Amino acid sequence: MTKIVITGASGQYGRSATDKLIAMGRGEDLILISRTPARLDDRIAQGCTVRYGDFDKPETLAEAVAGADRMLLISGTRVGARVQQHKAAVDAAAANGVQHIVYTSFVNVEEDNPAIVTIDHRETEKLIRQSGCSWTFMRDAHYAGAMILNAGPGFIASGLWQTSTAGGKEAMVWREDCVASAVAVLTQDGHENKAYPITGPSSENFAEVVAMLNDIVGCAVQLAETDDDGMYAMFDAMGIPREPIDDQTVAGIPWNSDDMVSFERSIREGYLDICTDDVEKLTGRKARSVRQMIEENRAFLKQQIP
Repeated sequence: MTKIVITGASGQYGRSATDKLIAMGRGEDLILISRTPARLDDRIAQGCTVRYGDFDKPETLAEAVAGADRMLLISGTRVGARVQQHKAAVDAAAANGVQHIVYTSFVNVEEDNPAIVTIDHRETEKLIRQSGCSWTFMRDAHYAGAMILNAGPGFIASGLWQTSTAGGKEAMVWREDCVASAVAVLTQDGHENKAYPITGPSSENFAEVVAMLNDIVGCAVQLAETDDDGMYAMFDAMGIPREPIDDQTVAGIPWNSDDMVSFERSIREGYLDICTDDVEKLTGRKARSVRQMIEENRAFLKQQIP
């Protein structure tokens, strides 16, 4: 049976992918890598192999990936620092018998896309293409949960959703649908050397999302359009650094405003207005919508109304 190594296996994406693979009876085929393997002690009882591996310590990765046929390379979280980290993982995979790398990339990584987040993904895709391994790029759209569940409570509490997207649209996607799509690729043949834009079922702008929030939750959020300078001022006031800083988080998330402001510009200029049915093609069921996320989390969101 094909052995699958998962990097960052103690993170949200990695845990979800592992859960799905174990549910398919693949626990004994999994090699789970983490900088903090103690967080994966529960996986040993489920039949998984757990190993220490650190993207920032390339010498740890050869032993970590040994014996794997396929790798789920889950992108790191430090925007601007990921290419060197990912290179270490790709080099270890290529040198130690991994045949196929499935990488969690981002929708539309073309060079003219102004979103800073695309730089790391674009360069990582190049490294993987050059590695000699076969590859599949899971080009995930913006996670709906980031806006609805992470940022949403703040919008509801303040009554204000500030944006510089100027009506630009994107097809936000559930993280769980991204994970399910990656698991499908890892457990099926025929996906070699393909890129899949993994998106929600429809493109919406933030005005439409705000209208859904207000209608379903019963809140009174107003959309406030501003420009890039206005967005920087807002993030500065929140104490969010402009550039990524190691180990600095705000509300537990390693935000940096260069990343987020350029992301809004990318939406504004239409680079993220991409909508596919690849979730359904890969998993056999339709991608879930932003509306469904709001509906399923209505009670939680309603609690945020002041």
